[in-house]
This record gives sequence, structure tokens and C-alpha cells, in this order.
Amino acid sequence: MYEVQRVYDYHAQQPAILVDRLWPRGISKEKLHSVQWFKNISPSTPLRQWFHQDRAKHFEEFCQRYKQELQQPEQMQLLETIRQLHQHHPNLLLLTASKNIALSHLPVLVNELLQH
Repeated sequence: MYEVQRVYDYHAQQPAILVDRLWPRGISKEKLHSVQWFKNISPSTPLRQWFHQDRAKHFEEFCQRYKQELQQPEQMQLLETIRQLHQHHPNLLLLTASKNIALSHLPVLVNELLQH
């Protein structure tokens, strides 16, 4: 199983990947020096901006659109890289700045990672 956590709660306690497109506010690069940043695995900028207009109303369609984006070759390769890292580090964390993880791209991403 993939564990997710808010980046603001991360204290370098285990291997982690930041899976947001934007660098989290107020977090220095030094604090996350050991964390890999896979910004291209996150939703595209147009999709993210559309979703943020009304998260509750757009969530279901957002999930479908993001799942389609994850079928692109670059994203498929990144998914496989994350799976391989998870095999080597079973306690690998997926980090996000999202306040509400359940209403973010993380559930879709985790589901896709578990598919294969």
C-alpha cells in the first residue's frame, strides 16, 4: 500500500516523493533535500486550475480527466518508476501540499499505482 502525507507534516522520517506540480509554500528546498520531486506525475496546469475553481463540484470529472492524463507515455513511465522505488522502499511516502488529501489527485494516483 502507498502511504500519503501532507508535506508540512514530513520530517525526513522515511523515503518520500513530492507529487505536486508546484513547490509547496513555505517549505525550503533544504528541508526536502532527500525528497524526489515528480511534478510531472501531478495533474496538468489547465486541469489543476479548472479543478480548483470548484473542487467539490468538479471532483468526479477531475478524477476521470486525471486518470486519462496518467495514460500518457511520460506519466506511465513515472508511474513505473514510483512502483520500482516502492519495491525498494516499502515505506515510501507520497507527499502533497493539499489540505484535503481525499479531495485531491492523490486517490487517483494511488489507485493507478495499485493497478499493476
